[in-house]
Amino acid sequence: MSFFDDLKKNISHNWRINVLFIFILLLSSFVTGRIFYLQVLANDNFTAQAEDQREFSSILLPERGKIYMVDRFDTPTQLATNGNEYSVYAIPKDIEDKEDFANKISELLDVDHDILLNRISKKDDPYEPVKAVISEEKKIELEALDLSGIGFEVSQRRIYPNNNLASQVSGFLSEKDDNGVGQYGVEEYYDKELSGKPGFASGEKDSLGLGFLSKDSQSYPAMNGDLIFLSIDPNVQFKIEDELKSVVEKWGVESASVIVMEPSSGRILGMANYPDFDPNNYSSVKDISYFTNRSVSGQYEPGSIFKPITMAIGIDIGVISPDTTYEDKGYLSISGYTIKNYDQKVHGVNTMTQVLEKSLNTGTVFAVEKIPKETYFDYIKKFGFGEKLGVDLPAEANGDIRNLATNRDINYATASFGQGIAVTPLQMLSAISVIANGGDLIRPHVVDQILHANGSRDHTKTEDIRRVISKETAEKVKKMMVSVVENGFDKAKVPGYFVAGKTGTAQIPSTDGKGYSDETVHSFIGFAPAYDAKFAVLFKIDKPKDVRFASQSLTEPFSNVIEYLLHYYEIPPDY
Repeated sequence: MSFFDDLKKNISHNWRINVLFIFILLLSSFVTGRIFYLQVLANDNFTAQAEDQREFSSILLPERGKIYMVDRFDTPTQLATNGNEYSVYAIPKDIEDKEDFANKISELLDVDHDILLNRISKKDDPYEPVKAVISEEKKIELEALDLSGIGFEVSQRRIYPNNNLASQVSGFLSEKDDNGVGQYGVEEYYDKELSGKPGFASGEKDSLGLGFLSKDSQSYPAMNGDLIFLSIDPNVQFKIEDELKSVVEKWGVESASVIVMEPSSGRILGMANYPDFDPNNYSSVKDISYFTNRSVSGQYEPGSIFKPITMAIGIDIGVISPDTTYEDKGYLSISGYTIKNYDQKVHGVNTMTQVLEKSLNTGTVFAVEKIPKETYFDYIKKFGFGEKLGVDLPAEANGDIRNLATNRDINYATASFGQGIAVTPLQMLSAISVIANGGDLIRPHVVDQILHANGSRDHTKTEDIRRVISKETAEKVKKMMVSVVENGFDKAKVPGYFVAGKTGTAQIPSTDGKGYSDETVHSFIGFAPAYDAKFAVLFKIDKPKDVRFASQSLTEPFSNVIEYLLHYYEIPPDY
């Protein structure tokens, strides 16, 4: 072999060694780099994964507090509670007789037979939804059929057992997160108290992945929401909603409200509005205005039910008395405007009591003209108009008395009989309650007590906001309002009892802001027994059809509610 052949052979051999060396070097570098990555760079991530396999942690959700109505015998009735709801699904591959299955399920759950049969006819299908939500009662009925191929999924939901009853008082629980958020009514106002506080649990997992507590475990239980007991009496609520329904159907009204309150305490025994809604199916409501509690948030011009307030102010400062007289000529002119009585008639000489009995606009203007404007404006605010009363319900409105700040004669004249100013139904009933209870403005409320998860209780105490008129003034105006019922509204009377009351028929302002339309709002307000008032009641209906005056539309419903309250609470007759 020549020198050159030996050289080629050596070069070829060395090349193979070099390649092998480089390969080993690269492999070593990769392994070293991988070990560095796993032990240094990715150490935190893998440690976390290992801990996750070995440890567990969980947020413990509390049970939302329940809301109760309470009757006069202290018996609670659930207004809002919690329960399970179920969804139904089919397992087609396990169904033996598909036609029989479809017949029975479609009839019981009111689902389309042909659509259901088509769904369960798929071969080897492990899952087909049947109905999204059913009650526990329906679930029991389905289980009793003993059908193969049917399954259930369970979840917790907020339940309102009485459906539409007091729906704007309760509000509802929305499904914004796992624990829900209270919307409208008590659900919203007391959402924090009802929600409770989440708990927490952590520990280790065994070889099967099941959790157990160890010495390093951390946990604290969820604190369930408070139980809330309302002043709303379920029997009173049923009664006023039944009366409201009759009024709505009879007169074809657009909306309506009724409130029952204790004048001496501010406890609201009943509060209803039309239209209402079912909180169990709030998501199906197309018009969100149905959620609004118009008794608290709605503003309107009250009309003649405001006249006792004007009389109370004049009497309290001594410029008029119930027997003060004036001569009604049927109209009067102020600043280029003409004010007439509702009946367009001339009534001659009348006392202030007769002004209320006959509901004479000119007589109320006579009274307000004797009261200094600054004094009248101050009293209106003392009665609670133009400000929130602080009721424990959301979205309370202020009302609107800004017209009086202009100091114009015409604005004070129209305000004296309830036009040109806006109030809420609750403001109006609270103001009349000042007369009923002897002169004090009391803060209204719907919650009587809260039972906390720790067993302690908070009771709502009667809160006197301020003294408005003297007891003597209140007694005089009571007698005037009793005279209104005794001498003008036979249908408002309750045998054996003195009833104080006043009607109001107010024109609704035109949508263009110029004057008033032909549409009206009817109201009836009053209290009984008149000289030891236990109940104050307000009815209000918007845009009734085929009836001109509140005396025709609301006197009887008002009397029905007052009579029911007096008998239900066993109030002895006062004459």
